[in-house]
Amino acid sequence: MPRGERPLDPDGGPLSEFAARLRKLREQAGRPTYRDLARNAHYSIATLSSAAAGRQLPSLAVTLAYVRACGGDEREWKLIWRRAADACTAAGTSVDGDSEDREKKGARPPYVGLAAFGEADAGVFFGREKLTGTLVEHLKEKRLLVLFGASGSGKSSVLRAGVLPAFPGVSSLAFTPGPHPLEECAVRLAARADADPGRVRAELTAEPHTFHRMVRQILARQQEAGSAADELLVVVDQFEEVFTVCRDARERERFVASLVHAAQVPDSRTRVVIAVRSDFYTHCTRLPGLVDALPHAHHPVGPMTAEELRAAIVQPAARSRLTVESALLTTLTADAHGRPGALPLLSHALLETWSRRRGNALTLAGYRAAGGFEGALTQTAEEFHRALSDSRQRAARRLFLRLVALGEGTEDTKRRVPRQELDGGPDTEFVLEQATRARLLTADGDHVEIAHEALIRCWSRLGGWLDEDRGQERLQRALTEATTLWESLDHDPDILYRGVRLAAAQDLPRQALTARERAFLDAGVSAAREEERRDRRRLRRLRRMVGALAVLLVCAVAAVGFAVQAQDTITRQRNEAVILRAADESVRLSPQYPSLAAQIALAAYRQAPQERTRDTLLSTLSVASAGPRLTGRTPAGHTPAVTADGRMLAMADSAYTVLWDMADPRRPRRLATIDGDGAGLNFVEFTPDGGTLIGAGGDHTLRLWDVSDPMHPTLLSKRPTGHSDAVYAVAVSRDGRMAATSSYDDTVRLWDMTDPARPRTLDTLTGHRGNVKPVAFSADGTTLASGSDDRTIRIWDMTHPQHATLAVLKGHRHFVDALAYSPDGRTLLSGSDDHTAKLWDISALPRHRELGELARHADIVAGVAFAPHGRTAVTVGVDGTVNAWDVTDRTRPAPLAVLTNPGGSVKEVRYLAADGTILTVTAHRSVQVWYTDLDRVLADACDRVRDPISRAQWSRHFPRLDYAPPCPRHT
Repeated sequence: MPRGERPLDPDGGPLSEFAARLRKLREQAGRPTYRDLARNAHYSIATLSSAAAGRQLPSLAVTLAYVRACGGDEREWKLIWRRAADACTAAGTSVDGDSEDREKKGARPPYVGLAAFGEADAGVFFGREKLTGTLVEHLKEKRLLVLFGASGSGKSSVLRAGVLPAFPGVSSLAFTPGPHPLEECAVRLAARADADPGRVRAELTAEPHTFHRMVRQILARQQEAGSAADELLVVVDQFEEVFTVCRDARERERFVASLVHAAQVPDSRTRVVIAVRSDFYTHCTRLPGLVDALPHAHHPVGPMTAEELRAAIVQPAARSRLTVESALLTTLTADAHGRPGALPLLSHALLETWSRRRGNALTLAGYRAAGGFEGALTQTAEEFHRALSDSRQRAARRLFLRLVALGEGTEDTKRRVPRQELDGGPDTEFVLEQATRARLLTADGDHVEIAHEALIRCWSRLGGWLDEDRGQERLQRALTEATTLWESLDHDPDILYRGVRLAAAQDLPRQALTARERAFLDAGVSAAREEERRDRRRLRRLRRMVGALAVLLVCAVAAVGFAVQAQDTITRQRNEAVILRAADESVRLSPQYPSLAAQIALAAYRQAPQERTRDTLLSTLSVASAGPRLTGRTPAGHTPAVTADGRMLAMADSAYTVLWDMADPRRPRRLATIDGDGAGLNFVEFTPDGGTLIGAGGDHTLRLWDVSDPMHPTLLSKRPTGHSDAVYAVAVSRDGRMAATSSYDDTVRLWDMTDPARPRTLDTLTGHRGNVKPVAFSADGTTLASGSDDRTIRIWDMTHPQHATLAVLKGHRHFVDALAYSPDGRTLLSGSDDHTAKLWDISALPRHRELGELARHADIVAGVAFAPHGRTAVTVGVDGTVNAWDVTDRTRPAPLAVLTNPGGSVKEVRYLAADGTILTVTAHRSVQVWYTDLDRVLADACDRVRDPISRAQWSRHFPRLDYAPPCPRHT
């Protein structure tokens, strides 16, 4: 029998009247028990029963849940609740914020958001049990572990919440290196050994064996104090900081030597774990102390499996007596599966969903309200930014830019900043407090840092700031380091900026500098003025000596001839150095000051026409179309597709694909937006006639759109790909009758595209032993090439019903990331993680041979393409360069141009036209169009000029060279 309720107070006013109506609604529903109501409404029994008790007005959310469970009309009850709330307010009666809402505010969330799991979070750390066990066994057998993984793969969490708790009887020491890893190490050791940090650092610098002796001393002190620990487990997290923020190569090598020696010495009492981002693997191989140990010590961290993701989602909720809606679990697993670096986004999305839970249930509606997978983080960041005043928004921009370490051939990383580097104004303090409260930043007593690097990748506003201010930020970061050095040396005047460096630093906005940096610059200006006064006094003394030297004129005639010749040589060399420096500066200035940069680059080329000035001219005059959002006025996204005539571009990003008219690359025109149903497309491709667009991605679905009318694209087909993991790439044959999809499930699937409305599976190609990434059809459609993480390229016979393997191309030392056939189909171009691109002769398959290697990149070759005429090719890389090659002689490819992207990494490349017009996509998803035709660039260069270069600007960039503006018709 349902439990009886306490009678209502007849004089209770609007509260009693409202409670009576709720009770009547429950009677009309057949008087279900409150246990049944709680099961349907997802609120506790106590919360629902108190809603009808008449003591206080329940919140609207609780009221509607009660009504929904009883089958009432929610719209009618919204009006009833508002009238009751107004009546309670008029009567001075409190309106309940909902007891369960108070429970929410006081409850500890089961998810940590962007922050890494710590030892205290071990109870809610799930999904990595297998990896944790593997790492623990490795550490028990060996004393050195180097953990590689993508940013966001969970390295820090598995070490702190998984590995460390697995060694309960071992003393641990965990830290990040920072800009001075030896000093950080010395401070941590000295605190344990009760020693002087300065003396410990001096000993570590002089002798790496000191680390091992200090560990023994620490363990001996602990045993005297009654501790049973006889070993020390050292965890060095975010090891990439020794490359990104540590500038002293000698200190870096000493730090690594200390760690490796402590782990490998015969009587070692130390176990060392190093966690480093995978894109810094090649950096680690350059450290003498580490490279020999890597083969036996390294271990990769890959994406979590679907089962591991489910455990990471469901089990923390179960520990807190919460339920996860099945639709939410399915959506989260699909969004995160197969995506490297997805864990912080998943954890943040879960945390935001938890804060929007309905009763004790985490729901799909709450997830969508939080913004979805990547959108949750973006929504949190945008809400934080939107709530700030204009002045505080400017302070937030300055703060977040300072907290990013700009990548040098790698992606940008977070930067741990001491508080003394920040100005302590009220705006900065307020922004810091609000950003920390929003979990975007973490702050302790001495340092501030971004909570996770996923924020750099996913918050498009921050990416836009970085793209706009990248050159300025590099200059400001150097200024910060110089200021710190100047202060550490007691304001030594020899450290102050002078000449060009001082002039460049003075161009930085004063409001973007801290008081310390402004003081450093002011001291530099004062020193420069004093030096000018001394020079003028010296010049006056020299003039007075001229009269006395006149008598020596005859004797000096011969010497003058030699002096003039020497002066001419010195002047020519000085002018050339000035010109080359100005040319390099034009590339840095091009994103912010395109008119000035164009004139500097053009003047430099005309003054000294050589390869370097030609390359900087081509780089500077590229048509930059950077846009931080897909909905902006310029193309942006991570996946491009270009029609065969180069006149239409498709850019896919997240759940949308945008079509652009590229007839005039300087002024791209937006045509239409295609809603991809939240698919998150990994790759899109046009059919050769440009009438159909094919897309596939992480949801294992193949989509085809009719884009013959690009203003009104329509969905033709949507069907499962049959792949068991995410699709990486799509390729279409020249006749448009066949397509191929590659996947992380190690397979290629072939499709009959004769009827785009009903694509049909033809075959599944197996043979690769790793993720299959790029795929490409030959021009005649007789062969298909596929590249894989197994470091091989396979050529498949498309004329044979069984689609047999014709050849396996081996030669790359790392993953194969890009492929392109030459127009005649006789040559294949491949790009790899080993920093090289290779040309292959495949004219007489199955015989094949390696022709030439294009090896000018300093990091991963992410994209390759042949020009339509086949005489030139282009390669792009994570090092931020775009290299054009003359491949007329395939055995001796010759460089044509080395272009530099001031915005950093370049991920994709497509040819727009046979004249060398190239389209690229950067790591921050902005699009750039480049011209490699020098004659065309020279003819159009002055079209970029709005205001002529002034004499002051000329003198700054071309000191002591005669003023000669390169575009006289604009002056």
